Amino acid sequence: MSLPTFPRGIHPPDEKAITGGKAIRRFPFAPYLVLFLSQHLGKPSKAVVEEGQEVRRGELVAQADGFMSVPIHAPAAGVIKAVTKILDFNGKMAPAIVLIPHPGSPQEVEVGNPVNVDSLSAKELAAAVQGMGMVGLGGAAFPTHVKLTPPKGAKVDTLIINGCECEPYLTSDHRVMVERPEKVVLGTKLIAKTLGVERSIIAIENNKPDALAALSRAAAGEKSISVEAVETKYPQGAEKMLAKALLNREIPSGGLPAHVGIMVSNVATAAEMGELLPAGRGLIERVVTVSGKGVKRPGNYIIPLGTPLDFILKTLGLEGNARQVIFGGPMMGKAVTYLETPTTKGLTGIVVLADGEIEPMEDEISPCIRCASCVEVCPIHLNPSRLGILAKKNLFEKMRDEYHLLDCFECGCCSYVCPSNIPLVHQFRLAKGMLRKMKAQA
Repeated sequence: MSLPTFPRGIHPPDEKAITGGKAIRRFPFAPYLVLFLSQHLGKPSKAVVEEGQEVRRGELVAQADGFMSVPIHAPAAGVIKAVTKILDFNGKMAPAIVLIPHPGSPQEVEVGNPVNVDSLSAKELAAAVQGMGMVGLGGAAFPTHVKLTPPKGAKVDTLIINGCECEPYLTSDHRVMVERPEKVVLGTKLIAKTLGVERSIIAIENNKPDALAALSRAAAGEKSISVEAVETKYPQGAEKMLAKALLNREIPSGGLPAHVGIMVSNVATAAEMGELLPAGRGLIERVVTVSGKGVKRPGNYIIPLGTPLDFILKTLGLEGNARQVIFGGPMMGKAVTYLETPTTKGLTGIVVLADGEIEPMEDEISPCIRCASCVEVCPIHLNPSRLGILAKKNLFEKMRDEYHLLDCFECGCCSYVCPSNIPLVHQFRLAKGMLRKMKAQA
C-alpha cells in the first residue's frame, strides 16, 4: 500500500547513517558565547544586561520587543563581556551579547519557575511560550507564540507535527523522537490545547522505523493524536507538502496553513515545549546534528546557544579533506564563510563536506537547454527555468507577479537536477532580496 506523499520532488542520497544511530550527547561550554538579539523572524530582542554583570544559567538577558519578538536567556552562568555589534552569518554587523561562562560551570539550569500547564488557558499558554523564547526549531525560527495565534477568520482544526526531517545528513529530529517521545507527545498536547484543536497528526518518514515505533508507543493512550508514516521523499517536511500528503489540502498562493485549517510545528519544537514549559524555563540550548565526512566525531549534540562554530569544529576535529561547512542541510542550508559564526535557535545542523561529497565544478554554468527537468521536480508547480531567465534579465517584478516567485520556499530541487549547473535557488534568493529593497525604497 502506498504511503501518503505529494506530487513531484526528488530522492537525493540521505547520508543519515553517519549520525542516525548516535545518541544525543551534551557539548561543553565554549570560552565565550555570542547571543545575537535577532536570531528569530520579527523584531530583535532588547538587551537587559550590562557589561560586567553576572548572570545565572537560564536568566533573562534580552526581553521581547513587541508581539513579533521573543526573549533570550543566558545559556551559561557567567559574566557579560559586552553588548555590542558582531559580524553575523550574513556578513553584517548585528547587535549581540557576548557572555563569558564561568570556568567549570555546570550545565544545570539555575533559573526556572515551574507552572501547572493544565491550569493555564490558551491565551496564558501562548504568553508562556513567548516568555520561554520559543521559536520554530525546524530552521525558520518563526516565533512559536505567533503561530499559536491564528489570524482572524482562520479556524484551525488539525495540528501536524513534522517529524519528517527530509534534509540529507540531518538526524537531530530523529534522535529526539527516539529518545524523548514522551516530551514530543506532551508538547503536541500543549500546542493542541493552545490552538483549541482536537486532532493532531505526528508525521514521520518511513525511513525512521524506530522513531515511528517510539512515538506510536508514547501516543498509544491519546485518542486525539495519531502517528502516521509518510513516504521518504524530499521535501516531504515542507508545510505545503504535508498538508497535501496527509489531508489533501492545498495552501493557496500567498496563504498560510491556517487558511486551510492547519497548523504545522516541527517535532523538536514540540519536544522542547514539553520539556521547558512545565518547568518554566527558557530555550538556552538545542540538539544539533554535526555530520559529514569532513568531521572526525560526527553526532547529535545538545549545544548551548551562541557557541562559536570554530570551537565546535576544534572540539570534534576536522578531517584533512574537509572542504566546506554548511549551516543546515545541503539542500536548503548555506555555506559558512566566517568560522566564528555562533549557533542560534534556528540551527538544525552543521554539515562538513569532504572532497568526495562535493561535485567538482569543472563544468561552467551553461545556458538553459529547456529540458524541463526543474519543472518536473518542483513541488509547488512553478517554472524555475522561466524564473531563472527572468532573474538574469533583472525582471524581478515579473517574476513575482506573473510567475509566483514568492511561493518558492527555496527547497533546491531545481538546482539539484539542473544539467546546466544553473544556480537557480541562488538567483531566486537574490531576486527576493532585490524586491525587498525596492519595496523599502518605495
